[in-house]
Amino acid sequence: MKVIDTKKIYTGNVSLRLDKFVLGNKVIKKEIVEHVPSVGLIPIIDNSEVLFVSQYRHAAGKTLLEIPAGKIEKGETPEKAAIREMAEEIGYTGKLLPLLKMYLAPGYDTELIYVYVATDLIRIKRAPRDDDENIKIKRMSLIAAFEKCINGELEDCKSIAAILAYAKVMLTSKSRLYTHRYVQNTSLQPRRT
Repeated sequence: MKVIDTKKIYTGNVSLRLDKFVLGNKVIKKEIVEHVPSVGLIPIIDNSEVLFVSQYRHAAGKTLLEIPAGKIEKGETPEKAAIREMAEEIGYTGKLLPLLKMYLAPGYDTELIYVYVATDLIRIKRAPRDDDENIKIKRMSLIAAFEKCINGELEDCKSIAAILAYAKVMLTSKSRLYTHRYVQNTSLQPRRT
């Protein structure tokens, strides 16, 4: 792959460029959304439940249930951004454990998200939120969250991927890093037949 040309079409909080590149023997034109990296959190409370946020998403045209998440601000590390987002969106701080990183829509978008599990949560005063954030906090069991991923009630891709990755780690990890009493005694354990 060789880039022939790049033109900036729009510059703002999210930018758009048009790339022209050679792939194999073909010249390809592709619109690319430039987005800063972001963070997502799976906040575990009382060793058994996950905190989600519910907020209106204009692009989707409806309110969605999501893991707390947001952009990494200039000069922030992913960990500092995760702590800030946790304070802003749910009013907690805690210990961060890295879970995964992934591109959200690599066919046209540069956004890379770092997902953390947040444990040992301590309630703090909720930090000011962004103007477009009308957030309600929702608390549910990991099993309910897992079921919402499977039955289509959870529609946000970062949240689905994060919850399913966390559930997989909980089932297969022998490390105490992600092991909680709750999962050891739930129906998320493989069934014996």
